[in-house]
Amino acid sequence: MSPGDPAGELERLEAREWSREPNPTWRPMLRRILTIGVAATLLLVALLILLGIIGAQLEARVAVLAGLMALIPLVIIVPTYLWLDRYEAEPVRYLVAAFLWGALIAVVGAFWLNTLGLTLLVEAHWVDPFATGAVYLAPITEETLKGLGIFLLYLLRRHEFDGIIDGIVYAGLIGAGFAFSENILYLGQAYTEMGNEGLTATFIVRGLMGPFGHPLFTSLIGIGIGIAVSTRSATVRTVAIIGGWVSAVLLHGGWNLSAIAGIEGFLTAYITYQVPLFIGFIVFLVWLRRREGRLIGQYLSPYADAGWLTHAEVGMLSHLGTRRAARGWARRRGGPAAQRSMDAFQDSASDLALLRSRLVHGTAERDAAQRELVLLEAITAHRRDFIGTPVA
Repeated sequence: MSPGDPAGELERLEAREWSREPNPTWRPMLRRILTIGVAATLLLVALLILLGIIGAQLEARVAVLAGLMALIPLVIIVPTYLWLDRYEAEPVRYLVAAFLWGALIAVVGAFWLNTLGLTLLVEAHWVDPFATGAVYLAPITEETLKGLGIFLLYLLRRHEFDGIIDGIVYAGLIGAGFAFSENILYLGQAYTEMGNEGLTATFIVRGLMGPFGHPLFTSLIGIGIGIAVSTRSATVRTVAIIGGWVSAVLLHGGWNLSAIAGIEGFLTAYITYQVPLFIGFIVFLVWLRRREGRLIGQYLSPYADAGWLTHAEVGMLSHLGTRRAARGWARRRGGPAAQRSMDAFQDSASDLALLRSRLVHGTAERDAAQRELVLLEAITAHRRDFIGTPVA
């Protein structure tokens, strides 16, 4: 893999077939415009429908109040998932797209399907259509629509989807967006029907006791898709995706069942299994983040052996504390420009490690060898920048 290393010769020969020269036609720009236009139109239509739903059920001042209160849980949820995504941060535009999918498209689709399903249950004279809708129908429709957003990100942006952590991060933001829009409706309805008392009680349950509800449910789908990304076995991929979806539906259904079981039933379920489950999930997130650091060290070590990196750099890149210290060192040495180069060096190295992981496991994209060389060249160039002449 080093410049004179025969082990990397095949990859360099493959890379010669790939040109980094820009496409001289207008087609790439046209495709980009069409993609952005379709996505923007879809989101705008969903936004208008959602505003119509909210406007039909809530007064403007109530909707604003509910919206402000629905923002509060996001201050906890979003930073938590971004904290998990520290070693190899996902592009901001994809994170925003995930949130908007949950807040607009998934919510609107679920509202329509849930309403349709409830109408059919009522017309069929079902014994308890509202309980059935809450415990069985809503979890299936909502987790399917939220999970579809993760799956589309995987299909359309495969090179940005590296495994379980990426699946959880995208799932968490989709769930956060869904919960935000849904909370506006629930909080607004509670205030309209029961005033401040109803608003406070609903906020305590949804905003304080269960802010991670939707993100946690959908994270199980993200874990399933993340496992699927990391394996070559079609059977494992299928079982992981279906298993993640089924787990999300069951957990969601259990939460809804406890919510309609009365105060005593809800508190019993909350203390006996929901709190321990949440604590277990947080422990799992901490373990995942530490594991990613170890994997970065493991998969970067061969590049240090080949001379592309030093073993000291690999050690630095494997721990968030030393990465942070290195950014501070670069800033003191060469100012903001050197720190930006160190940021780019660390980001490129993280991408390289995860790419090497996919190459080793046989799940890498077709142009992985070319991408590997691009990242190695970027690492070399960024190192040269932040090591340059110190500031006087």
